[in-house]
Amino acid sequence: MKRTITCIGCPMGCQVTVDYDGEDIHSVTGNTCKRGDIYARKEVTHPTRIVTSTVRVDDGRIPQVSVKTAQDVPKEKIFEVMDALKGVHVAAPVRMGDVILENAAGTGVNIIATKNVPKTA
Repeated sequence: MKRTITCIGCPMGCQVTVDYDGEDIHSVTGNTCKRGDIYARKEVTHPTRIVTSTVRVDDGRIPQVSVKTAQDVPKEKIFEVMDALKGVHVAAPVRMGDVILENAAGTGVNIIATKNVPKTA
């Protein structure tokens, strides 16, 4: 079978075609760089995503901080990761890179802050 996907490995956005039989990949064509080959193989066999969201901040200059997974998580775990973030709140100050939630949804991946939120004066 063949599957055509748009590569997001670089800004080129190549249309990459993967020829596979459900388990083994026979060929990857249409990519202009090595990242396209790597991305297409991973997307067909085991798709993953970075998850982004926000969490509440107590006593911060702004009420929320943007967060993301520190690494990709399996695509099928996205909703579990989002559920794990429900009700999470942190105390200010928050610094970019702070771990907000460890091992989100049992993925082994931490949720980290992506910006600074100072404490209210």
